[in-house]
Amino acid sequence: MPDSVLLQNPRLALRSQAMTQSVLIGAVLYAKDLPRLAQFYSAVTRLQVQTIRKTFAVLGQQPSQLVIVRVPRRIAESICIETPPVRREDTPIKLVFSVAAINAARKDAGKVGGAINPVGREWEFEGAKVCDGHDPEGNVFQLRHPG
Repeated sequence: MPDSVLLQNPRLALRSQAMTQSVLIGAVLYAKDLPRLAQFYSAVTRLQVQTIRKTFAVLGQQPSQLVIVRVPRRIAESICIETPPVRREDTPIKLVFSVAAINAARKDAGKVGGAINPVGREWEFEGAKVCDGHDPEGNVFQLRHPG
């Protein structure tokens, strides 16, 4: 694609850059209750729902998006989500989101079925305030607030 076209359209430039460089452009999360997790992550991270279908939802803008995929019914029937959800901390992956304010996200998470650890469990990492939480299905994630 000619550079003149990319200069005229910054979105195309970002997409082109993401496709030609090795960069993380998103994450996929599997869900038993797709609408609930889409609502949760939209409320807590302020990522807008771009697409929602029967089997998937896309949150955020390119080049970085969260895709939530509905677990197939035969698998979902074997998954038990407790209330409140039990944290699933034995997974090797943790999603990380940048937020404007961890305290606001903490309040929102409680309203939509998840939780963010209390203020006393926040820490500093690479100049950012950091705190873990979990969604309504027990998936652990991390929030970061820039310095």
